[in-house]
Amino acid sequence: MTDLDPAADRETLLRAAAAHTAAAQDVEAFLRRLPEVPDASAINEYANLLTREQRQRADREAAADAVGLTIGSLESDQGT
Repeated sequence: MTDLDPAADRETLLRAAAAHTAAAQDVEAFLRRLPEVPDASAINEYANLLTREQRQRADREAAADAVGLTIGSLESDQGT
């Protein structure tokens, strides 16, 4: 049987949220210094930063699920 530790789960969520925030801030900092015409290295760096931000977001969402902050889709129906 697995022991449930709400305090540890909450701490994990806080760390995951902080890591996601840091990753998003790194994307913002990159975009602020981006030249008008990005070269191949800038495109590669951007791809790496986005990948990191997406991983951190997934970790944050999983940690939120673990503490009971599960929500349905945030996307509204856009069609028919």
